[in-house]
Amino acid sequence: MSTTATPAVRDAASLLTRAEFDGVTATVLDNNRDMAEQDARRIVEEALKFVAAAAMFPGGMRPSRTIDEGWHALILHTRVYQALCRRLGRFVHHVPERPDPTRHDPTALERTQARITEAGYVVDRTLWLGPSNGGIPVAAECEHASCGDGNCEANCSDAHPN
Repeated sequence: MSTTATPAVRDAASLLTRAEFDGVTATVLDNNRDMAEQDARRIVEEALKFVAAAAMFPGGMRPSRTIDEGWHALILHTRVYQALCRRLGRFVHHVPERPDPTRHDPTALERTQARITEAGYVVDRTLWLGPSNGGIPVAAECEHASCGDGNCEANCSDAHPN
C-alpha cells in the first residue's frame, strides 16, 4: 500500500512570538480604528507570508493594498522586522511608490500568491483583491506597479542578502 505524504503547511503566525504578533496587530488596529481584530490578525499573518516568500524568492513580488497595510505595520516594529528578516535569511526592503490605483496589475498579485503557495503557505485570497474590488478597507493607499521582468526601479519589495 503506497501512501503519498501531504506536504506540511507552514504557519506564518509562528514566525513571530505571540507578543510580537499582538504588537503588530495592535499597530494595524491603531491605523484602522473601525477594523475588527480578527481582520487585523489575518492581515498581519498574510503580510508575514508575503515577507517570507519575498525573502525566499527575491524580486518582482507585489502586495495587495490590504497586505501592504500589514507590511507597513510590521516594518514599524523595526527590531521585530530586522530579526524576522535575519531568521528568513534575507532582508526584504520596502521601496515605496506614490499611491496610484491605475498601476494595479492583477497578474502581479497572482504571481505573488503563487510564490507564497510555493513557499508552503495557504493564501487567504480574500485579502488579495484589487483596489476597486472591495475587501477589507485599510488606511494604506499603496498600489504598486508591476514589472514582469522583476527589474523595476521602484518596486515594493527588494530583497537583498544580509
